Formats: sequence, C-alpha cells, structure tokens
Amino acid sequence: MRWILAFGLLAAAVAAGCGGQSGDRPDGRGGERDRPAADIQVSTAGWETDFSKHTVPLSEFQSGGPGKDGIPAIDRPRFTSVREADRELDGREPVAAVELDGEAKAYPIRILVWHEIVNDTLAGRPIAVTYCPLCNSTVAFSREVAGRTLSFGTTGNLRESDLVMYDRQTESWWQQITADAVVGELAGTKLDLIGSQVLSWEQFRRLHPDARVLSSDTGYDRPYGSNPYVGYDQPNSAPFAASGEPDRRLLPKERVAAVQTGDDSAVVYPFSRLEGDAPVNDDVGGRPVVVFYDPEVASPLDSPEIPQGVDVGTAAVFDRAVNGKTLSFERGPKPGTFRDRETGSTWDMGGQATSGPLQGERLEQVESDDQFWFAVAAFFPRAEIRR
Repeated sequence: MRWILAFGLLAAAVAAGCGGQSGDRPDGRGGERDRPAADIQVSTAGWETDFSKHTVPLSEFQSGGPGKDGIPAIDRPRFTSVREADRELDGREPVAAVELDGEAKAYPIRILVWHEIVNDTLAGRPIAVTYCPLCNSTVAFSREVAGRTLSFGTTGNLRESDLVMYDRQTESWWQQITADAVVGELAGTKLDLIGSQVLSWEQFRRLHPDARVLSSDTGYDRPYGSNPYVGYDQPNSAPFAASGEPDRRLLPKERVAAVQTGDDSAVVYPFSRLEGDAPVNDDVGGRPVVVFYDPEVASPLDSPEIPQGVDVGTAAVFDRAVNGKTLSFERGPKPGTFRDRETGSTWDMGGQATSGPLQGERLEQVESDDQFWFAVAAFFPRAEIRR
C-alpha cells in the first residue's frame, strides 16, 4: 500500500508540473556554484545554490518527483470579486485567507494544491502564500529580506515530506513550514510570518464581501477543483517521503492546530478534541488564548473533486484579551460562531464580535497553522499536545 501511495503521489506531482517553467535560472544560466557535499541525495544540476552553506544535513532532502519549478509558482496572480468567485467556489471548500491593514484576499486551496506558491502583494507589501498538500500546511510570509524583495519557486524537493522552496535571487532553499532558509547564501535567515487562516468559502465571503479572490485564470492549464492527491489524508495512513521514527502520540495525519513556542517546540490542539470541546480557552506561554473551530469545511485531499470532500474542519487561534479584560468563550448559536461569557457578545471565525456589547471589536490573531500531526512532530519534536 505504501508503494501504491508513493507512486500515486509522484504521478500527481508530475501531472501538476506538466507545462511548468523550465529548470533553468530566469537569467538563462545553469550549473552549480559550489560543489555540494557528497551526502546530498537529490540532483544539483542547474542550480546556482551555495551548497557549502546549510543549517540541516543535506542528506535529509528527497526528490518529490518533478524538478525545479516543475510545480510552477504563480508569479502574476489575477484576482476577481467575491461575487464572481461565488459562481465557481462551493460554500464548504477551503480558502487561505490573508488580511493586512484592512485589506483581505482569498486564495482557494483548489488552486494552491496545483501551484503551492503565490508571489503576491497585499496592502503594498510583497508577500507569498504557500500550501504544501503533503503536510496540509498553509503559511504566508513577507518576501522582504534585508531590504531586498525575493520571489519564490518550488525546488521539486522535500524534507520530512514538506515543500522546499527556493528564492530566485540567491537560489537559497527554504523550508515552508518553518519559513527559514536551510541551504545557500541566506541559510539561517527566517522570513517574517504573516497571519493567515483557512476558512470555508462561505465564512470568507460573509466576513469579507469586498475582498479580492485569486482567479483560476492563472495562465496555466490545470483542472482546478479536482484533487491530485485523492485519499491522501486518511488519518492512519503513512506520510510520503517522511523519515525517522514516527511520533505515535497521535495518528500520522490527524489534523492539529499548532502554535509555535520555540525553534523546536509548539503547543498542539488536535481536531479530535476541538470537534467536541471548541472553543478552547487556554494559556500559551503566559498569554491567554482561545482556539476557535469550524466543523463545516471540506477536505481538499479526500475526494476526486475538492467540493465533495468530507468535512474536516478548520481552526484559528486568538488572544482572548480585549481592552485589558480577558474573556472566556463558549459555543455560539451556529457552527463557527462563539459567545463570550463576560458580555454575551457573539464572535465569528475571523475573531470579530458581530453582535452584543463588544460588536465591532476584533481579537488579535495568534500565529498558528493547521497541519498533519506527523509534520508538526518532525519539525517541532518538543511539541506539547493539549488534549
């Protein structure tokens, strides 16, 4: 079964890469800058990366199937209105939501699953929105590093099953989940994360009716809405291209909300708990937080067509202090809504009070990500599970 799964994923990855960009640098140069260490297991042909600089063992990288830029990033994203997007998107399907300075955009997972990286600008700030299907991790970050704006592409390689990106300016390699450079000139540099969350399309369009939505008019011919990783997210199935002894405290692909607390540590809330207990009032590192959960979000990695996926839910973490007062939350009148016990105000998945004495107030988002457990355990081995 593992062989069948691996073969299927490789075939899907190659299909996703068909018609993509070439493996050469944008300036037409090829070749490697420095001879890499002998223990690297992936191809270095066509790379100008300084492999002598790395923060992780080069032996940990594995080929994901397609080569450099075989899964093409979206560099010139086009956007449409919520009204136009509503003709294409199903209410239950997931979108990555990013908001800066009052400006919000949605990036449908049906598109991200085929491209994995969108180089964009939001509120005048260069950002990248990324999604790794193999880890189910959605991460947004600033593309500005030391006064320079970077653009990102896919290396075609994986580390612990996670997407390994590269920047086109230095060809350094970057880990998607941790947002840090692990190989090359910029090794040791960390990107500034930008708060993002996965919402159902129904929730997003209600929260942000005037937002812009990534268009399926990407310039690439892809069957958006279809799932190239059918059945991959079965909780007890083995991940693709992961190494080492698995952490068996949870099933490998149980979905969790993870809040990073250190370089190798995180606080983790399993969805299996959130289904029954959310909202969860808690403290992380002395900070009062609440974990919201919406059960009515479809899996993008289950059925052949993304809108038909089973409900798997989505989570969001917020600071529960408002105007110097710490609130405690309970479930609201509808799924994906919540009520604070102190004032009786109702809150939505975006952390905004929609009715009651605190109407219009907004909770501060705490950086978190919904991921598969095996990925959190691999990159944050000191993770603490809050059951």
